[in-house]
Amino acid sequence: MGNVIEIELEGIAHGGEAFGRYEGKIVFVAYAIPGERVRAEVVREKKNWARASLLEVITPSPYRVEPRCPHFGQGKCGGCQWQHIAYQKQVELKREIVEEQLRRIGHLENPLVRPVAQVGGPWHYRNNARFAVGKHGRLGFKKAQSHEIVPIEECSILHPAVNELYRGFELSWSPLVAVRIRHGVNTGEDMLVLETRGKEQPEISVDVPVSIVLRAGGDFVPLIGLPYIHEEVAGIRYRVSAGSFFQSNTAGAEKLVELVDAYLEPKPGQAVLDGYAGVGLFSLQLSRNVGQVVAIEENPWATEDLARTAEDLGVDNLSLFEGPMGEVVEALDQRIDAAVVDPPRTGMEKNVPADLVRLGVRKLVYVSCDPATMARDSANLRSAGFDLIEVQPVDMFPHTFHIESVSLWIRHD
Repeated sequence: MGNVIEIELEGIAHGGEAFGRYEGKIVFVAYAIPGERVRAEVVREKKNWARASLLEVITPSPYRVEPRCPHFGQGKCGGCQWQHIAYQKQVELKREIVEEQLRRIGHLENPLVRPVAQVGGPWHYRNNARFAVGKHGRLGFKKAQSHEIVPIEECSILHPAVNELYRGFELSWSPLVAVRIRHGVNTGEDMLVLETRGKEQPEISVDVPVSIVLRAGGDFVPLIGLPYIHEEVAGIRYRVSAGSFFQSNTAGAEKLVELVDAYLEPKPGQAVLDGYAGVGLFSLQLSRNVGQVVAIEENPWATEDLARTAEDLGVDNLSLFEGPMGEVVEALDQRIDAAVVDPPRTGMEKNVPADLVRLGVRKLVYVSCDPATMARDSANLRSAGFDLIEVQPVDMFPHTFHIESVSLWIRHD
C-alpha cells in the first residue's frame, strides 16, 4: 500500500470514520463521507486495515456542508466528528450504524431499528462539559486522538449558559487540571467543578450565582454554594451532585423517560427494577405508576441524590440498593415483573440477564449509550431467553458519532 492513496469510500464505521477498500484492506478516513472519492495519506497500517489522514476531497458528497465551528476539523478540536455532514444525513448514518453493529457483533439477522428520534435542536444542546487545562492555563478540549489541548473561543454544541460560564472563567492556578461546567437547563442552576492535583484550596470570588466544588482525588469539597444542582425532567426536579452522572442533553433525557414508559407500560401493583439507576431518572418516574421500584446504583453520590430526591417527593415505594449491579441483582430474592437497565459504556455484567430471568422479569428495556456494547450484551440476553423486539435510537449528541438508543426485549417461554 502506498503512502498517499485515492480511495472510494463506501460506508461509515462506529467511531465516525468513513471507510473504503484499497488493495484488499479496509481503510478508515476521518472527516470524510460515504460516497466520496478522496486522496488520503496512510498514517497507520495493520494486516487487514489501515487508517489514513484526509488530504483532498476529489468527488464531494452532496451531503457535505461547511462546518459551523471554526475549531472543527482535522488537527483541531476532537469533540465533534460530523459537522461536515448535513444533519439529516447524520441521523440516517446513525441508524445504519446501530443496525450494522447488531448484525455484525450481535449476530441478529433482521433487527428492527426505527428511524433516529431527533430531540431539541442540533446545536447548543449540551448542558455540561469538561474543559482541560492547556498551556499558559488556557482551557480547551483535546485534539482528536491526542492529549494536546486545543483552546476554544466558543463551542457550537454547548448550551449558551455553559459557553457564558466558560468565557467568564478566570483562574490562574497551577494545581488546576480541568474544569467541569454544569447547567440546569430547566432550573437555571450552575456548578463549576475544579479538578486538581492536590487538596490545596484556591481563593475564589464570583459575581454570579454559581456553586463551585473542588475535586481533589475522590473527594468533592464545596467552596461556594452547595455541592449539587437541580435539573427538572418530565415534571420531576432531580438533585445532581458533582460526583453524579446526568444526561448531557436535557431534552434527550425527557425523550428517554418517554420511551422507557412507553415500552415498559408500567401498571399498578407491578414490581419494576431499575438497574444502573444513577440519580433516579427512570426510578422516580416509574414510582408514580407501579407498586414498587427496586433501584440499584453503585455510585455513592448518585444514590444519595436519588434518596434525597425521593424524600423530597414523598416517594414511599422505592427500595434503593447501593452496590455493583451484578452483585446486588445476584443477591436479590423477590418477584420482579419488568426491568429497565442503563449500563455504562462497558455494558452489563454477564450474570445480569440470567438473574433477571430468575427474578421473573418478562419485559426488559435496555438503554444504551454505545451500540457496540448493546450488540455484545445481546448475546447474553438471548441466551437468557430474551428476544429483541425493536430499537429506537435517539440523537442526543448531534455532530458526533455517539448514539443513544432504547430497545425493548421480551422473554419467551
